[in-house]
Amino acid sequence: MFAIVETGGKQYKVSVGSLVNVEKLKANVGEEIVLDKVLLVSKEDNVLVGKPYVDGAKIKAKVVRQDKYPKVIVFKFKRKKHYRRKYGHRQPFTQLLIQEIVTP
Repeated sequence: MFAIVETGGKQYKVSVGSLVNVEKLKANVGEEIVLDKVLLVSKEDNVLVGKPYVDGAKIKAKVVRQDKYPKVIVFKFKRKKHYRRKYGHRQPFTQLLIQEIVTP
């Protein structure tokens, strides 16, 4: 059984027991959250597709950690002009443990 859920403007394929890194959510570590924007639920031979979301379907997940991805270095350079700019960026994320997929 798996589902496709939307959060943070992105779509993720999740199943029970999987760890998923999503865009940062306002939740503390250990807190349980409910994702209700479920686009598709596949249960053995039965597939439910939403228009755009499946009514009554929810994903129950637990926040495992709040962290940042490794640093991405951005370097801008123009030759012969003595122009150099270097900066880095670390994107924050929330790691979720999928506990249950509730179907209608």
